[in-house]
This record gives sequence, C-alpha cells and structure tokens, in this order.
Amino acid sequence: MTTTSGPNYPNASLYCGDLGPDVTEAMLFEKFSTCGAVLSIRVCRDLISRRSLGYAYVNFQESADAERALETMNFEVIKGRPMRIMWSQRNPALRKSGVGNIFIKNLDKSIDNNVLFDTFSTFGHILSCKVSQDSHQSSKGYGFVHFDSEEAANNAINKVNGMLLNGKKVFVAKFVPRSQRQTSDRSQRLTNIYVKNFTDDYDDQKLRELFEPFGKVISTKVMTDENGKSKGFGFVSFEDSEMADNAFERLNGKEMSNAKKLYLNRAQKKAERQEELRRKFEERKLQRLNRYKGINLYVKNLDDFIDDERLHNEFSAFGKITSAKVMIDFMNHSRGFGFVCFSTPEEAQKAISQMNNRIITTKPLYVCLAQTKDERKAFLMRQQMQPMSGNGFGVPSVRHNPQTYPNPHLMTAAMNPSTASMAFVSNPMAFGNGIQTQIPNSWNDMRRNRRIQFY
Repeated sequence: MTTTSGPNYPNASLYCGDLGPDVTEAMLFEKFSTCGAVLSIRVCRDLISRRSLGYAYVNFQESADAERALETMNFEVIKGRPMRIMWSQRNPALRKSGVGNIFIKNLDKSIDNNVLFDTFSTFGHILSCKVSQDSHQSSKGYGFVHFDSEEAANNAINKVNGMLLNGKKVFVAKFVPRSQRQTSDRSQRLTNIYVKNFTDDYDDQKLRELFEPFGKVISTKVMTDENGKSKGFGFVSFEDSEMADNAFERLNGKEMSNAKKLYLNRAQKKAERQEELRRKFEERKLQRLNRYKGINLYVKNLDDFIDDERLHNEFSAFGKITSAKVMIDFMNHSRGFGFVCFSTPEEAQKAISQMNNRIITTKPLYVCLAQTKDERKAFLMRQQMQPMSGNGFGVPSVRHNPQTYPNPHLMTAAMNPSTASMAFVSNPMAFGNGIQTQIPNSWNDMRRNRRIQFY
C-alpha cells in the first residue's frame, strides 16, 4: 500500500475507528507499541452502559512514531475487523465543512477499505477512507474518501468517475450531506409520482390512461398483494418533471367513484420517507412538550379508589384544570399515580406547594412537575455523578425539596440517611461507571452491631 506525504501533525495523536465492541486498550497497546513509545490509549465508551463506541485515540510520544503507525498499520485486522486509522483532528471544522470529501458508489463487493485507499491515494493526501458495511461486515457497494484539499478531490472525481473498478463502472462525485440532498431541487422535482385511493378495478393500463393526458408516461405500476388484488396505491413515472407537476395540480384531490379523494405525492425511497416521518414526529413531540411544560403535574401515592373525577376535584381549588388522568393497568386498576394539567404555570406551582405531602384519604401525596423520560434520565445521571460529601454515610448531603426529587425513592433516601446508605452501598453501580466505593470501617462495625435491625 502506498501513501503520499501529508501534513505534519505535532500532537502525535491518532484516531482509530471501526473497532469491534470487544477491543480493549490492552489489545491496542500491544499493536501500536511496536511502532514506538505510546503515552496513552483510550477506547471511547458509552457513559451509562460502558460499551465501546467503536473508536479510540492513541497518543504517541513522538510524531514520527505516530506517522509510522499510520503508514504501516492502517486497515490492519484486529478481532476480525480492519482498523481505520487517521490523524486525530482536534478542530472538526474541516470534517464538518465537507471540503475534499467525495462519494463513490457502484463498488464491487470485493473492494474493501485498503483497495479503495490504494486507488485514490495517487490523487492526494487522504484524511479518511471508508467502504460502508452492513451488520455482517459485507460491503454495501459505496464508500467515502476525504482528501485534505478540494483540488485533490476534484482531480479524483475527474479521473475516476466512469472508470471500471473490478469490472463495474463506478460513480464518483462530491459528498452532499443528507439534509442538503433532501432539500435539493433534484429531489423535489423527480418525475416519479406516488398515487393512492383509486378504486380496486385499477390496473397498470387503466392507471396509465388516467395520467396520459398530462404528458408522456414512461411506466405505471399498481401494487398488488399475493392474490393479485390491488392494494389501492401505485406509481407513475413521467418523462419530464413539468408533466408530473401538471398531473399533480390537476389530479391531486380529485373525487373518485369510491367516495375517496385521489392522493398524489412525490415518490420517495424508504429511507427518505422514514427520515421525513421521524422529523415530523420529533417536531410534534417538541411542540407537545413545550405546550405542557411548567403546567403538567405528576401525582404519586394515590389510593386505589381515586379516579379521574376525584383527582380533578382535589386539585380544582388551585386553578383551571385542562385534564386530570389516573393511570390504570390492563385490568383497569389504578397504578397509584396520575397527571394533572393546569392552564398556567402559576396555578401549577401553587398546587405543588399546597398539595405535596398532603394526606388524601390515608396516603400523603407526592406532587411535582411532570418530566419526560430523557429529563428523568439526565437528572438521575447528575445525582449519581455528584461527588461524595463525606457525611459519614457515603451519600451526598441533601435536603428535601419536591422539585429536586421527582423520584419518591430518592426523596425517601435523602430524608432517611440510614436507609440511603444501605440502598446506595448495596448497589455499587448507583454511583455511575461501575466504580465501587469503599465502605468505612465504622459502617461495617455499625452493621455488625445492629444486624438484627437490618435483617
């Protein structure tokens, strides 16, 4: 494998990607120490699960040793996967700008990272080179090469685009981010139209007859099930985008004989449609969260016989309630908690201050602002990562505040240090990252002396 001389990176730090989930720092040290003195190696891991994210950073003492490792060990196989090594870029501006980044598709399945690197290294210095793979480590038929300059990328496009690589004609162009591809004129003016809500008697020929008055139709296809019955939707492809636009304006919303209105839209690939639906779902979710933020209350410790009406009545004295709901299981039994939504944040805060810890029937209520799953997860992470306060029980010193403890178990632990100590010490993972805490001797002595009370 040949490489061209690249820029000098005095930090002597390498990025090592495409690693298997079981690759450890010790394995990487054994590999890279053959090239020179290694100062440190860090496999990046998930903060919660501690699973490998598939990449690591290797820091050498000398930049010459790092360059030697890059030239001799790039794409070397470790644990069944070839490593992808490149200089660590502290400033991500070049990577995010896309300057010098090209996209290659229609690659033969036999072309891997190494072959792709050798093919394009003659055009300039390569920062990164990758063939996309599926879950079985097989090529998807496309890849990316990132040069350090726009000139090298343009040279590679001009020379390689349309060439035969392993018997297949490849397509090479500048890389365009997905967001820009979806909003480009080309994607919005495709000639393929998706059609639905036509009657069951429509076949390919009848669909063609419906659209032919608006321009030259290249093909029509009515989707059918395994019995050959129409599914009620299909596709029409025009020769020109203006013809497709004309058909869309004239036929979209047209009343059909089955009392349905014809629906037309630009045909989309499955991945594009899923991305659009995901984006719309996230937008609606964000709007819903913003609408109820600060006015929706979480109420816990409800008696089993309290229903929606009783919950509404208990909180109605503090303002206008837009909804009150007690959560139930599949047997229609109360799950012991619910939600009350007010019209203003002031009313919600007043209800919290007045109703939290108030006894309704036989139980004291726990009331706080409702949180999303992500907000609760972030809160628990912050609690777990707080430094130990040295209060003699191995837990942070805290004071009871219903806004601080959305989880009643955490609130109880804060109000009762002895039970808090037992709960946290019995679960060493509670402090995050699997770091086990040392239990003071005084605690062990107290535990032995009071064994009957604990058990």
